[in-house]
Amino acid sequence: MRDTEFRQGQRSGSCRFSVSCILTIAFALLIPLKAYTEDRNLRSLIDEALSNNHEILVSEARLRASEFRIPQAASLPDPMFMFGYQNEGFRRYTYGEMADAQWMFSASQMFPFPGKLSLKKEMARGDSGNFRASLEAVKLRTVARVKELYYDLFLSYRNLDIIRDRTALFSRIEDAALARYSSGMGSQQEVLMAQTEKYMLLEKEEMQKQRIQSVEAMLNNTIGRDAHHPIGRPEEPPSSQLVCSERELLQAAFERSPEVKSKEQMISVAETKVLMAEKEYYPDFTLNAGYFRRGGDFEDMWSLTTTINIPLFYRTKQRQAVNEAEAFLVEAQHELDATKFMISSAMRDTCSMLNTAERLMELYKGGLIPKTFQDFESGLAGYMTGRVEAMTVITRTKALLDYESLYWVQFVEREKAIARLESITGKYPEAEGYKK
Repeated sequence: MRDTEFRQGQRSGSCRFSVSCILTIAFALLIPLKAYTEDRNLRSLIDEALSNNHEILVSEARLRASEFRIPQAASLPDPMFMFGYQNEGFRRYTYGEMADAQWMFSASQMFPFPGKLSLKKEMARGDSGNFRASLEAVKLRTVARVKELYYDLFLSYRNLDIIRDRTALFSRIEDAALARYSSGMGSQQEVLMAQTEKYMLLEKEEMQKQRIQSVEAMLNNTIGRDAHHPIGRPEEPPSSQLVCSERELLQAAFERSPEVKSKEQMISVAETKVLMAEKEYYPDFTLNAGYFRRGGDFEDMWSLTTTINIPLFYRTKQRQAVNEAEAFLVEAQHELDATKFMISSAMRDTCSMLNTAERLMELYKGGLIPKTFQDFESGLAGYMTGRVEAMTVITRTKALLDYESLYWVQFVEREKAIARLESITGKYPEAEGYKK
């Protein structure tokens, strides 16, 4: 009786241990599975890139450094303190015995001409604004880059699916060729042709797998990860719908693009530099207060002096500084115009690619793909009955493979074009004007 109870207890404990082990293993597997699933989501990858991308982190550090320069620019120069001793003669220490023997203490402070410090502060604030606009531009480029690589990764996986589906079609052709060859209706050459095409698809499959590893490495680098971090198969992105015209997009780009804001900030800084250079015609003031301690019966002395620099060489210094600042202002204005022309050109090119991709997608999806698939089915049926040659069926199958692949290429090109438009116009994916 006791042996029976002992064995039942053993089995019960063994069952509890097994269940506990299974739950532990399942929990351990679910944790990386959750992270692996999140990696497939484009939004989570963008958020991670905005937090970890090293180019963004460098730009943020530059912005912080520029902000620290603003209070420095508005501060007065450091005051100067002087102390020393003046003795009469070289033979002995004459302090308290001679009238000119004394200990000397003085403090001086330089005060720029009124308006100079405020202009320096404005220049530093303008430089900081330029770094802020540059940071926004880097963020937008990073978001666009993540989306483009994500779509490339999706395309590679989609091509793998197409290749595997078409491998099955070539297997059907191979089976038909073998059946005809066995019955004496076909030649061995037809079997070899079908098998060769199937092996060529296997070659393409390996190339796509290599492409996946390459894109994953670039995507991980953009996000700020180790190159070997697994990403997995991306989710199929929903088709984005652009509800703005090209003219509206261009206007939005001129108003909100960080590149334009950066150049406008450079113009503002250059204008302030011109004013600052003109201010250099006016002198700065240095106040000096001194105290002279004399020993013995001699009274102590004090002094208060002012030093003014004289811009005597203004023709070769101050005037040339103004000319230099004005030349920088002209440069900044031309850079703004060049940036707007570049944006306008990029906008037209991207919109043209977008419209072309949409037309080709409609052509492939609504016409070429279903028509080519019907041709393949009819050609395969005709080949099995001896009315169509093997080369005709193989050609139609390859055309079907090409059209389906080209459809997804254009789908990805369209999404990448919209991502570039978002970057050009200074919009993040969730901004108004874009509907998923």
